[in-house]
Amino acid sequence: MRRFKVSRGCSASCRCSEVVAWLEVCHLATQFYTGTLRTHNAGLQVKMLNIPGLAGIIVFYLLILGIGIYAAWRRRNKGGKSEEVMLAGRSIGPLVGILTMTATWVGGGYINGTAEKVYDKGLIWCQAPFGYALSLAVGGMFFAKPMREAGYVTMLDPLQQAFGRRMGGMLYFPALMGETFWSAAILSALGSTLAVILDIGNTVSILVSAAIAVFYTIFGGLYSVAYTDVIQLFCIFIGLWITVPFAMVHESVGSLALNETNWLGSIEPTSPEWGLWIDYWLLLICGGIPWQVYFQRVLSCQTPTHARVLSYTASVGCLLSAVPACIIGAIAKATDWSQTDYGKTPEGYQVKLVLPLVMQYLTPTWVAFLGLGAVSAAVMSSADSSVLSASSMFARNIYQNVFKQEATDREVIWVMRASIVVVAAIACTIGILINSIYYLL
Repeated sequence: MRRFKVSRGCSASCRCSEVVAWLEVCHLATQFYTGTLRTHNAGLQVKMLNIPGLAGIIVFYLLILGIGIYAAWRRRNKGGKSEEVMLAGRSIGPLVGILTMTATWVGGGYINGTAEKVYDKGLIWCQAPFGYALSLAVGGMFFAKPMREAGYVTMLDPLQQAFGRRMGGMLYFPALMGETFWSAAILSALGSTLAVILDIGNTVSILVSAAIAVFYTIFGGLYSVAYTDVIQLFCIFIGLWITVPFAMVHESVGSLALNETNWLGSIEPTSPEWGLWIDYWLLLICGGIPWQVYFQRVLSCQTPTHARVLSYTASVGCLLSAVPACIIGAIAKATDWSQTDYGKTPEGYQVKLVLPLVMQYLTPTWVAFLGLGAVSAAVMSSADSSVLSASSMFARNIYQNVFKQEATDREVIWVMRASIVVVAAIACTIGILINSIYYLL
């Protein structure tokens, strides 16, 4: 297949690259149905496309999309109120609440970034899973029950009550940045996964995934997001834990003993890096609390007690879900990649590809089918949470509370839907341009 190239100096490089990428996808699809699908690198070496991995992604994508559309269809007669769309009518039960809260944190960026950091700098620097788990526990202890008892809709509501509508509305902008970077991280994780499988750039995979997530989020709101989160969590759990034993016994993987593979990492006792390490801990623990995605789940619970229990349980779920990703990062560090079909040690930009690389090159075909498909579906159904929360805050706390207090519920809902598209577009752009997943978390 001929490879198209676009100069980065082109004034319309983004649009050109998207057109070219779509042309490549059409060409790939044609070859897929004719049985001649292959990709070429810059040289003469030919690389076969991972058909099982592609099939796995398609299956899991359709599963997530189907669940999202079904959930939206079930609530079709209750979508007239903004609170119904933003908080699912405060009808989320304990089980679904726990699963959707855990899945919201344990997305594609979470697991890809965890594996990346363990491989790159060791477990000691992989602070995000543990810091975020502690932030959930702290949030449950001090904030979940009072916020739910007060009947707020977003986390900015009490701030606007205390500081005024305009001053409180200014706090939307740092919240927007947090949501956007988180969405970009999980979309970047998806791009990394599909880059390994399809040998094409991140752009197409990120745009397609975001488009699907935006589609069902626009019509189903939090109800669609919550139910796709439940499926996502099961996908991740099965996909990662099936990967671990097969990858560990691969012939190119060495011992995980610390005296042979330093997957734990280290910091010198007198190193100034300890200050940075402590600062990261404080940032993750305290920074994970003022997050609308978290409070959206808390405020959608049926009772204040459920909101508190949800936070504590999801904290444990986050820790448990990080375990297989940490193991996969350690396995990647112990692997002699020159003995694999990949042929080289991941470094630089390829570091963020560690998790999909392990799945594709260190496991059997059927495991790659489950693992890569599950991770991709998880990424898609995680992006919807952040996009929805950022859009909910804009529609309620900026548009309705600051600019147009007399806005109807229908008007607020349509402003929120338009915001979903805009926030998703910004997150896609960042996810395409930034290389590291971990530093976007």
